[in-house]
Amino acid sequence: MKDTDCAAQSQTALTLSNARIVLKDEVITGSLRLENGVITAIDHGASAASGAIDFNGDFLSPGLVELHTDNLERHMQPRPGVAWPTKAAAIAHDAELASVGITTVFDALRVGSSASRDRGKYRKYARELANNILELQGAGAMRISHFLHLRAEICSETLIEEMEEFSAADRIGIVSLMDHTPGQRQFRDISKLEEYLQGKYGMTSPEIAAHCEALYAVREKFGALHEEGAARIGKDLGAVLASHDDTTASDVDMSVGKGVRVAEFPTTLEAAKACNDAKIGVMMGAPNLLRGGSHSGNVSAHELVENGVLDILSSDYAPSSLLMGAVRLGLEQGNMATGLRTVTHHPARAVDLADRGEIAIGKRADLLRFGLCETLPSVKGVWRQGERVG
Repeated sequence: MKDTDCAAQSQTALTLSNARIVLKDEVITGSLRLENGVITAIDHGASAASGAIDFNGDFLSPGLVELHTDNLERHMQPRPGVAWPTKAAAIAHDAELASVGITTVFDALRVGSSASRDRGKYRKYARELANNILELQGAGAMRISHFLHLRAEICSETLIEEMEEFSAADRIGIVSLMDHTPGQRQFRDISKLEEYLQGKYGMTSPEIAAHCEALYAVREKFGALHEEGAARIGKDLGAVLASHDDTTASDVDMSVGKGVRVAEFPTTLEAAKACNDAKIGVMMGAPNLLRGGSHSGNVSAHELVENGVLDILSSDYAPSSLLMGAVRLGLEQGNMATGLRTVTHHPARAVDLADRGEIAIGKRADLLRFGLCETLPSVKGVWRQGERVG
């Protein structure tokens, strides 16, 4: 995959000096030279170059690459019952991501609705929102680079029709196969689903029971058709296929059969290990890592780190958690490069973006400057293709 949008590319040369430069495997002290939006030189040691931006020992890392975030939906509905204009929501979302060091994002848009149900906010929105994102990106109104991530809801009524509205020209980078049928995967513990529905939608126990029964019926009617169709359309769109909430080795076997390359938020160590054995990149939520566990009662990100089977972090619902989680890992493992790889190099390679995610000569000058306040990162500068955007 290649990002052909160069609206933010700087045409001037810039030197960033006296930085702790986070390379793929190590951190060095040195300077970076940027020209025409790409990295042209990396020099070791202190520098007093005229006109350089002196980092005074702050970290300089690649810009963060976010593969799965629901943050845009939060801007679309800032309060229950409030529908915000989608272009305004997209611009605010873009600015928020830039402010926390994210320079490439795959905006997660749900495809697959259930028009027969009034509760649960399952109405169609993806095509209209995608049009707005692409229009804003093309007009140079976005600070960072946006791709689309279609969250294909298997347990829905209109998945195939909605996916067929997209084409290979729509910057679809990821299609994730999501099955939120109660009693399996993320919500195999029904009590956790009840807590979620009560807290988010104010559902009563009888309403939750009716909701679950409706989902069971939809899954029975459309499940097999949607699983096959979503995988087929995703490949036709040129997207990387992702699984979601794998729980058992059998789930992973299904993923392998469909050509899945990324596993989003496996719920058990068993599934994560099976993904690792199958060369499927394992993604976990940075909020899980920072909180010390899953809010759904599933496996903790730390347990996957301890077993060497965590590859990628995602901010999921909290953009600021992405850098925080990577820094936490870097500090815990004694090498900041190890932590930052989970939010730069690894996610970029997982979706075939070979031009970013690493500080190396010839790579895009998507960069992040941050310091540390005790163990918390403080963002001090963000560049996209050499142009400062945050």
